[in-house]
Amino acid sequence: MKRSLIIIFSLFSLLTSFAACDKDDSTTNNPDVGTNNGNTNANPTGSKMKIIIGTRTFTATLYDNATATAFKALLPITVNMNELNGNEKFFDLAASLPTNASNPGTIQNGDLMLYGSKTLVLFYKTFSTSYSYTKIGRIDDVTELAAAVGSGNIRVTYEVE
Repeated sequence: MKRSLIIIFSLFSLLTSFAACDKDDSTTNNPDVGTNNGNTNANPTGSKMKIIIGTRTFTATLYDNATATAFKALLPITVNMNELNGNEKFFDLAASLPTNASNPGTIQNGDLMLYGSKTLVLFYKTFSTSYSYTKIGRIDDVTELAAAVGSGNIRVTYEVE
């Protein structure tokens, strides 16, 4: 736990340092700023992660942002995710992650996001939302995702591919 917090703090400090050195203060080219109603995977890192639910393994692509980097530093992690609203599973992380929340307009089946600074959310249905989230990643092929997560609480393992 202590080691994870040190890693997260170090990554956050490093990323903050890089941001301070950026000569271009414009946010117009950053898809993680503002509303992205299409909620497309416009800025993936190409970095992959496995999401294991029961006997099913899904591959997800991480976004290129501080939240995804900090989350990746926590991996591997196995958590018990709670059911909410018939469309998502959530888990409250022990430590806060960096955020850059925006309202996506539409949540897509397979989105992995952060609500607030500590709540990890895996969505398994597409729907409209008025809430704001920080993007972490997205499952590449959502075939059988809803069946894999079922209707109750589940145990999920996230690991680097």
